[in-house]
Amino acid sequence: MLRVIVYRAILDIPRQAVSYVSKLLKVERRRTGTRKGTRTLTCWWQAVYALVWFRNGGDIRQLGRGFGLSQSTSYRYLDEVIDVLAEQAPELTDALDHADRDGMPHLIIDGTLTDIARVREKKLGKKGKVIDAWFSGKARAFAANLQAIFAPNGFPLWISEALPGSVHDITTAREDVLERGEGNSRDGTHRAPPLHRCASTK
Repeated sequence: MLRVIVYRAILDIPRQAVSYVSKLLKVERRRTGTRKGTRTLTCWWQAVYALVWFRNGGDIRQLGRGFGLSQSTSYRYLDEVIDVLAEQAPELTDALDHADRDGMPHLIIDGTLTDIARVREKKLGKKGKVIDAWFSGKARAFAANLQAIFAPNGFPLWISEALPGSVHDITTAREDVLERGEGNSRDGTHRAPPLHRCASTK
């Protein structure tokens, strides 16, 4: 019989981050009518669980076991945290308006590919062949393409939704960010600061 060893670990993130996520989860549980005592983890420990994964990655099922979660609950609890955080993210127009109000002389756009699990979605490639939509030829692996806008000092202002890894980075930046960013802001009264693509985009 396999004997599992339990050990202590330190999560090296600010306590305020856990508190912030915990409060978002609490609001969401109230909204959905979740009764007290019906969840395996409190809002606080669900926040800790998710932030451990954000910080260190790793096997979700194994991490969940350490928190007393089943496989399905491990994924569900993580998805719940991702959802409440995603709801706080600004729209592109909001980020550009914020930059304009703060008088930023320019913004930086950069992109990256992040590893993902295999996705079955197909699409028609440029050569007329059916290809895996989320497979990146550049990374030679299944990946998601993410574009982000930063203030001149490097502070992140906006990040795109996960886009198929098969789309070239420059194409993604041009279609999803640059063309939208070059237009008027949400209220139509002014234009956003110019966007500069980072030379190190990968």
